[in-house]
Amino acid sequence: MFCFQCEQTALGKGCTKHQGVCGKKDHTAHLQDELTGAMIGLARVMEKEEAPNDEVSRLVMKGLFTTVTNVNFNDPTIKKQVEDLHNLQKAIGGGIRDFDMQELWNANEDIRSLKSLILFGLRGMAAYAYHADVLGYHNEDVNAFFLTALRAIGGEEDMDTLLALVMDTGNVNLQCMAMLDKANTETYGTPEPTEVSMTIEKGPFIIITGHDLHDLYLLLEQTKDKGINIYTHGEMLPTHAYPKLKDYPHLKGNFGTAWQNQQKEFDGVPAPILYTTNCLMPVKDSYSDRVFTTEVVSYPEMVHIGPDKDFTPVIEKALELGGYPEDHKMTGINGGSVLTTGFARGTVLSVADKVVEAVKGGSISHFFLVGGCDGAKPGRNYYTEFVKQTPDDSIVLTLACGKYRFNDLDLGTIAGLPRIMDVGQCNDAYSAIQIALALADAFDCTVNELPLTLVLSWYEQKAVCVLLTLLSLGIKNIYLGPTLPAFVSSNVLNVLVERFGLTPISTPEEDLKKILEK
Repeated sequence: MFCFQCEQTALGKGCTKHQGVCGKKDHTAHLQDELTGAMIGLARVMEKEEAPNDEVSRLVMKGLFTTVTNVNFNDPTIKKQVEDLHNLQKAIGGGIRDFDMQELWNANEDIRSLKSLILFGLRGMAAYAYHADVLGYHNEDVNAFFLTALRAIGGEEDMDTLLALVMDTGNVNLQCMAMLDKANTETYGTPEPTEVSMTIEKGPFIIITGHDLHDLYLLLEQTKDKGINIYTHGEMLPTHAYPKLKDYPHLKGNFGTAWQNQQKEFDGVPAPILYTTNCLMPVKDSYSDRVFTTEVVSYPEMVHIGPDKDFTPVIEKALELGGYPEDHKMTGINGGSVLTTGFARGTVLSVADKVVEAVKGGSISHFFLVGGCDGAKPGRNYYTEFVKQTPDDSIVLTLACGKYRFNDLDLGTIAGLPRIMDVGQCNDAYSAIQIALALADAFDCTVNELPLTLVLSWYEQKAVCVLLTLLSLGIKNIYLGPTLPAFVSSNVLNVLVERFGLTPISTPEEDLKKILEK
C-alpha cells in the first residue's frame, strides 16, 4: 500500500506496510485507489458531456467522501462503488477508462505533490457537498469541478496548470462551504451561543458522532418520548447551537472530547454509538457490539443503518444497555465541564459594532483563529499552550475538533464577549472567513492588514481543502502544524512560503513573540 494523505502518516513520509496508521488494511487501501481510479475513468468518459447529471454527481461525491481518512474500512462497500462507477461508464458508452493510481504515486515529486493537493482537497470538499446534498442543496459548478479536477489528476498537465488548479480547488470549496452553510442555516436556523453540559444523566442514552446534522435530526425525531437522551461527540458539538435542533429537550449534552480519544472514552460505555461521517477509529471489542454506522461510514461486522434511516436497532440497543445508573460527570482536557458553542458569523456580526469599537478603543489588541483537526500524534498540546498564553486583551476564534484542546478553558471576557468563541465545525471556516471579511470592510483594509493571525492544525482532507480556500483568498502568514503535509514537496512548499508566507509552527512562546512584534 501507499498512503500519505493524513498528518499522522508513518514516519512523516507514507504508510507502506500491511496497515496504515489509521488502522486501514493494505487491501482496503488498494481498493480505495481503485475507487479513485474509477472516478477518474468516469470523468474521462464524461469529458464530452455538457454537465454531470444527479447520478454522476452523487456517485463521485460518495466515492471521494469514502476515501477520506477514517471513513470506510469495509471492502465490500468499496467494491460495490467501483462496480457502480464501471456500470455507469459502460452505460455512457465510453467503455472503462480507469486510471492506475500507481502512475500518480510514482510520478515526478512536484507533479505528485500538486496533484495530491488537488485530490485530497476534492475529498474534503466532497464531504461538504455530500452533507448539503442530503438536505437538497446542490451547486452545478461544484459538481462539474469534481470531474474537471479528476481529469487533470489523471492527465499530463504541467506545473503551472496544476498550481492554478490547486487555487481553483480552494475557490470552488468556498462555494461549497457557502452552500452547506446555507443548507444548514435555512434548515435548522442560525446558530446561537449555547452552553453544553458534559454530564451524562442517568438512564438510556445514545452517542452520535460525525458531522451530519440531518442524521441527528432524524435520530431526535425517532427517539422522542422514548426515555432516551442524545449526546453529541466530536464535531457534532456545534449542533447544540441550531435552534431547530436544540428545541428537542432530550438533546442533553456532549460526551467526551475529540475523535482520537474514542477508543478510551467509548471503552465499555453503556450506550450505542452512531457514526454519521468520518473519524471512525478501529473498533475495540469492549464496545464493538454497540457501534452503528450510516451513510458512507462502514466498518467490517458493524451494523449499518441504510438509506431508510430506521434507527430502531440503535434505539433498542440503548434501551437494552440502560445507560449509567447515576449521573456520570465528564470533563474536557483541562478539567472544564461546560462547553460553549454557537459563535458563527450571525452572532459575531450582530455585535460587529462593539468589536470594532473595542479594537479602536484598545480593548481588543489581536484576534487569533486557532482551529482545525485534532489528532493523537505528540505535539498537539502546542495549541493548548498557545491559547493559554494569548494576551488577555485578545480574542480566540476556534472551529473543528482541534478546539477540544482548549475549549473547556475559561479565559474570561472582553467588552462583554467571551475570549474563546467556538465558530462551529470545520466547514464553518466559511463563517470565520465572513467574519474576517466583515472586519476588514469595517476597518477599510484587507484581511491581511487586520490584527488577525490564523494558527491551524490539520489531520485529514477537509482541513486540506479549507487551507486551499484560505490561500485562494490570498490570506497570508498562516501558521500550520503540528507537522507539514508529507505530500507537499520542498519545491511546492517553497512556492507556498514565497507567495503566502505559510509557516510551520515552532513553540507557542516563539510564535506568539513573532506574531505580536509585527
